[in-house]
Amino acid sequence: MGEPFDELMSMLDSPVFVVTTQVDGQPSGCLVNFATQVGVRPSRFIIAIAKTSRACAVANRATHLAVHMLSQGQHGLAELFDDQTGDETTKFARCSWRGGPQGMPVLDDAAAWFVGRTLDRADFGDHMGYLLEPAGVWAPENPEDFLYLSDLDDEDSRGDEEPQRFFDREPVEQPRRYGVPRFTLDRF
Repeated sequence: MGEPFDELMSMLDSPVFVVTTQVDGQPSGCLVNFATQVGVRPSRFIIAIAKTSRACAVANRATHLAVHMLSQGQHGLAELFDDQTGDETTKFARCSWRGGPQGMPVLDDAAAWFVGRTLDRADFGDHMGYLLEPAGVWAPENPEDFLYLSDLDDEDSRGDEEPQRFFDREPVEQPRRYGVPRFTLDRF
């Protein structure tokens, strides 16, 4: 049943999500292919992180995760957080980010984001699932067009080119606290 089901699933197109977290002051993050809202009242969202991802081990120890949506122009940021690109330190040195709600690393260039408290974890075979309850949210007044997985399928391989930096200033020693979100859920 695998091949026909895989072909059917390849016809679906999902937004690109980058998940970040941190434990003991060490940020970690990855691109995720599986994520969706699973509840309205109460609000719930589920993401799945590949067990082979370095971020999965950190997410298993973290109490919160930050889920970022990217806009159409952010192919490079999506590729940066694809686990094929190198170690976690390099990822965060090559993009602009700051400490957000619950101390989670929030990507400055994300089109929108939320931080969720991990309510439950589930083994999904080759992925770990994380059930999240929103704890802090930032959404723009005028949303941009989001980046979808099919947008990344058309990208050519970059080969051995010099790593691209996604911001024009030097990273700071201590991440800045993220500005005032438009609204925050104050349960925690």
